Amino acid sequence: MGLNTILAFLGLVLLVWDCIEVGRNDASNIVNAVFGARILSGKWAVRLAGLAVIIGASAATPVFETARKGIFDPGLLTLYQAIVAYISVYLVDTVLLFTYSAFGMPVSTTACLIFELVGASLGLCGPGVVHWGKVWTVVAAIFVSIFMTGVAGFLIQRVFRAAIRDKIEDRETILLHGPWISGLMLTGLGWFMLFKGMSGIAFVKAFREYAIDPYIDAYTPTLAFLTVWGGFTLAVHLFLSFSGNFGTKYLFPGLAILGMLCLAFAFGQNDLANCASPGISAFWLWQHSDQSVASATQIQIPMWVLTICGSLMVAGMMTENAQRVTRAQVNVGSQYDKVALHAPEWCRAIARWILRRFPHRPELAPPPMVTPRGKKVHYDALRAAVISSVSAGVIAMASSRGLPVSTTYVAFAAVLATGLADRVLSRGDADLKIGRAIWVVVSWFLAAVLAIAATAGVARIIYHLGIIGLLIALALNLTIRFYAQKRADEQEERIHRRRSGTTRAAPLDQQQAAEVLHEEV
Repeated sequence: MGLNTILAFLGLVLLVWDCIEVGRNDASNIVNAVFGARILSGKWAVRLAGLAVIIGASAATPVFETARKGIFDPGLLTLYQAIVAYISVYLVDTVLLFTYSAFGMPVSTTACLIFELVGASLGLCGPGVVHWGKVWTVVAAIFVSIFMTGVAGFLIQRVFRAAIRDKIEDRETILLHGPWISGLMLTGLGWFMLFKGMSGIAFVKAFREYAIDPYIDAYTPTLAFLTVWGGFTLAVHLFLSFSGNFGTKYLFPGLAILGMLCLAFAFGQNDLANCASPGISAFWLWQHSDQSVASATQIQIPMWVLTICGSLMVAGMMTENAQRVTRAQVNVGSQYDKVALHAPEWCRAIARWILRRFPHRPELAPPPMVTPRGKKVHYDALRAAVISSVSAGVIAMASSRGLPVSTTYVAFAAVLATGLADRVLSRGDADLKIGRAIWVVVSWFLAAVLAIAATAGVARIIYHLGIIGLLIALALNLTIRFYAQKRADEQEERIHRRRSGTTRAAPLDQQQAAEVLHEEV
């Protein structure tokens, strides 16, 4: 059995592994708003979102662009180099995503894949095969997406909060402001689904081509936006008028759940290539070794394969490390004074310096509450709906203009921006929350450097040492994975111990850990 054969079948095994890791890390982006507001329990939020992910994956385009975003020219690689490149991407991606998830750190799976492809190209062929213009576009998208979401999330949350205040279940207030606020959110979600969530579905493409694009071109996007907003506003007003207290109570929770489902569907449809395309590409190249490497950029994939890949991502969403990412992301924007987070001391020092520059002002969010089961409500349903709709709107706007924006960057920025708008990051563990946010953003750029350097090294090792190099790379992957999980578990224990007021070195017993975790989340 030749090395190409071994690598091709290994690619299928790593495909399964990577699908789980992508689902494990990106779960927080989908469910954090609904979970943080206690609209649904964590399990039910993941189940609903998981169903939407599977449906979205099944509806994904059956043609994968395996040279993701045109990062490198596959026609300049030999068959062996191309297969090594894709396997190297997997070997780095699985351990990188696992490590970030273990420490509760969200990271963009799209950006990781792109920079890993850059690293593999550099390690095998040098800088000549890399499309650097596209790489700088991705880097610029990181800054642009954070800035766009931050500004939009802050302004929209502040305006909506000024209208609603803490009267989110007061019927007169909701009748007065609910229709236009909900209409705007629904407009953002509708735009998101047309330009991002369902962008790969044939009948949606046809609908846009004949029913939307000509009118946008002829009458300007502003008029189209106002028309759709007005229609949704009228529909919500009629719904509230006829539904009574039921509509008042469940308007914003329902919008938050709808936003979660839209994000989950889009995640399944558009992010599937992040974990599936390298393995499928490597196997296809092995099967069709008589064809050019460049032809691997267009591969027909059966629907049952897409569905299986979506199910594997959902399996990753249900793991313990996925819950760590979700809990940490929710705690960053929590309205509670005390939160269970970790941030390096230098990040907290920067946060304290920032806080000293801004005077403390009263919070705009409702008072902190707990559910009947004693669970903290980290933010109300209005803010949860804003997080979902702003995330969807920014992603749709960027996608419609061809800008590769990450769901991770946008979702995290929305949580942070709406928290700033509600002034929940100015007291208590404010330095810890802001310090954690600083650490997360720094880690995004650190992930890019690690992805390039590690994949370049792994690709060279496998290319020059063959099966010995492959065994070395696998051993490094498993060793780092084991070490990262051990260190992450120790960090989680220190956080639990600090929150419980315990200073002893002995580990918490199961009952103590359960009590502290119950209090934290």
